[in-house]
Amino acid sequence: MPLNQNMIWHVLDVRAVWIKEFAAALSAQVSTLGWCPQITGTGMFRDSESETALANPELRVRYFPLQRGFAKFPVNVIAREAERVSRRILKRTERPADSILVCTSPHYAPVAERWPGVVVYYVTDLFVAYGDNPAFVTALDQRLCKAARLVCPNSDRIAEYLTQSAGCDPETISIIPNATRRTNILAAPSFHSTVEVPADVRDLSRPLAGVIGNLAANMDWLILQEVIARTTWLSWVFVGPTDMEISDPRQRDARDRLKRLGGRVRFVGPKPYSELQNYARAVDVGVLPYLKSEPTYSGSPTRFYEHLAAGRPMIATRGFAELLKLEPMLRLVNTADEMILALEELRRADFRDGHETLRWQASQTETWEDRAATMRSALNQKIARDREAA
Repeated sequence: MPLNQNMIWHVLDVRAVWIKEFAAALSAQVSTLGWCPQITGTGMFRDSESETALANPELRVRYFPLQRGFAKFPVNVIAREAERVSRRILKRTERPADSILVCTSPHYAPVAERWPGVVVYYVTDLFVAYGDNPAFVTALDQRLCKAARLVCPNSDRIAEYLTQSAGCDPETISIIPNATRRTNILAAPSFHSTVEVPADVRDLSRPLAGVIGNLAANMDWLILQEVIARTTWLSWVFVGPTDMEISDPRQRDARDRLKRLGGRVRFVGPKPYSELQNYARAVDVGVLPYLKSEPTYSGSPTRFYEHLAAGRPMIATRGFAELLKLEPMLRLVNTADEMILALEELRRADFRDGHETLRWQASQTETWEDRAATMRSALNQKIARDREAA
């Protein structure tokens, strides 16, 4: 039996770009309200909320104060934020029993346990690998998996962790990877079609390689440094923030040297999500130079889906488990020598690798709109199975 069409879906929380994009796609299908915490050390003493309608992406977002450390003892006892957050959401819900709460972090387990309607756990990261006490995070994952009717990790490895370590019932799991906007999908396969090149890279000589996304510690800057030094015929554009610290001094120094290089290597800084596709389409080859480390390895690579939609060839290191299953849509390499060889082969082939149609076909269903529809369908099916078993 389908879910009540008059319900509302609450997404808690939408700080991350990829969750905001998912929530916006969901809002085009059902009534949706995104919740965005403003976390401070004095959040428990604040009570004001504000709401805005985002235009890009289109999403109604409600901002609320939240006490830093709200899920940990003794702050959880003193601040009682779980109760307060639950009350905030309930005030914005006409029919709680028919409405959906989508939790995006294990720290919201106490909120999920108080929700009178259906709970979905949308797990877009291996949170247990983020440096917090692993036993503490796993305990929260266990509670949220128990409270959730449906659990949606965005990779096989996160699903394995949830079933093996957090006691999640495999029957509740529906894997939902990251994606891109439907408006980014090309109308036909890309064969060096003419595109409008962003103004800040228009003067770079061709061919052009692109690295798009958060330019941080999950990238192998040592490989990039060597590859760039040995491909003097190739220009490079780096699109994304570089303000995150890198603890490995060799990797940190390599990034710093590349940032100072100039010439055919350009860092253009962070760009709005809506503009990333302009750069993905402008490059001759997309490079995904990940280090194999957690939590990156177990996640779902958002930048892959941006490049997939653009249709251009891709070269990636084996730093993401999900990418290991995606050849020949991309070329996997282990070393700088292998990346250089792949780049030179593409150069000789005029940057056509023969898989343009395959990438275009795959991109048709790799959108946030498809992901939102998948979650809704999976939840309907789970509720129907539960009713039949009752």
